[in-house]
Amino acid sequence: MYEIFSVDDHIIEPADVWSSRVPAKFRDAAPRVVEEDGREFWVYEDQRILTMGLNAVAGKPREEWNLEPTRFTDMIPGCYDPKERSLDMLSQGVLASVNFPTLPRFGGMLFNSFKDKELADHCVRAWNDFILEEWCPGGPPGLFVPMIICQVWDPVLAAAEVRRGADKGARALCFVENPVPDGLPGFHTDHWDQLWDAVQETEMPVCLHIGSSGYIPMPDPSAPLSSTITLANVGGILSIVNLLLSPVCYKFPDIKIVFSEAGIGWIPAVLERADRQLDRHQYWSGRQGALTPTEIFRRNMYVCMVEEPIGLTFHGIIGADRILAETDYPHSDSLYPRVQESYQQVFDGIPEDVVTAVSHGNAEKLFRWEMADPALLTSPEVAEWRATLDSDPYAAKQRRHANGAVEREAAPDRVSDGRCGHLVLSGSNYGRCDKPVGDDGICEDGHHTGPTADAVPATSWVEAAN
Repeated sequence: MYEIFSVDDHIIEPADVWSSRVPAKFRDAAPRVVEEDGREFWVYEDQRILTMGLNAVAGKPREEWNLEPTRFTDMIPGCYDPKERSLDMLSQGVLASVNFPTLPRFGGMLFNSFKDKELADHCVRAWNDFILEEWCPGGPPGLFVPMIICQVWDPVLAAAEVRRGADKGARALCFVENPVPDGLPGFHTDHWDQLWDAVQETEMPVCLHIGSSGYIPMPDPSAPLSSTITLANVGGILSIVNLLLSPVCYKFPDIKIVFSEAGIGWIPAVLERADRQLDRHQYWSGRQGALTPTEIFRRNMYVCMVEEPIGLTFHGIIGADRILAETDYPHSDSLYPRVQESYQQVFDGIPEDVVTAVSHGNAEKLFRWEMADPALLTSPEVAEWRATLDSDPYAAKQRRHANGAVEREAAPDRVSDGRCGHLVLSGSNYGRCDKPVGDDGICEDGHHTGPTADAVPATSWVEAAN
């Protein structure tokens, strides 16, 4: 059995992550879950959103996948329960797992949009405390690698939070692949220097997930959503080129940057082109230093792959020590419950030393982390669950249950405030359109209000489809 260190998995936050942690005066405005009209909404400030279905498809037949909003009872409990997640991970040979947030978005950018930045600050700290004090200790030692988010709107606060997290055992920072689409300064400025100094000082890798900027290429509005999902790693290409040609790695030579779920097959071509174009255009366009983009990549950057048997054959060009493994639980790229079979195909014909490095060795060094005890893989409970999944891949569906922290509310009048209540997909969740509604009951975007106001669109932008 391969021992896997997965550097890209996801948590569906339990309903009480914020309501049980923020100071009392913020609890009505902090994120909480309410049930209304048979749906479960995340409610915060003046927003109401729903979790998009592709966030939590692990353990379900593909025929059941869709974009429809999902409830806790629709998910297998490993999506949000660390004890159940532990059983699922260990059954697949996963001995370490780095987990990205869902509601805060993959880079923690949700709280940048909060009107009340004091509330936003408490929400960042609450999520981090949940990770450090509840989620990670909820599994066996070594299984869950603590990764935190930060106050993206304030680099000084963010740097302080990195150091606070490091003091409590955090091993990585979840950040955004490009802050510019959210109205923040880019990586070609000195705006982020205090944050980069903090992560370099604490030896925290900076993990950038595709889609975290909110930008995902859509070649044609009429194209099926599968085209957008296929192109999602273009965001990773943009991010890596942007950072390769930025001053970040020159000013902070020990920084470590991880591109999560961006893939690896494209790396050789992008590095080759970046080297060539920098050499050709440096005299008028400028350059940051003497190192080539390839040299920066091999010193400061890491890339992740899931089900890329062709991509891994380029390990000699990319650098076997730069490649990390992932399982993407519980998203639609998730290998669960066939992680071992999938990696058998990926590692077929690959030298044993490369397999060891990619499957877990590189990540252990990068995150300075000792994985869970391999003996757990053959423990009676894990072995029994693995056998159950072997005979029934969807057995986890039988373990679904309600979440006691969900509050109940009566359904409001959708048009009483003159704003459209139609649900539109934004990032990884559904939110209210909120455009003004005319006398004809139609909003500026053409949505009809009334009984069908909560109709879910067939396609849209989606960060969580990956």
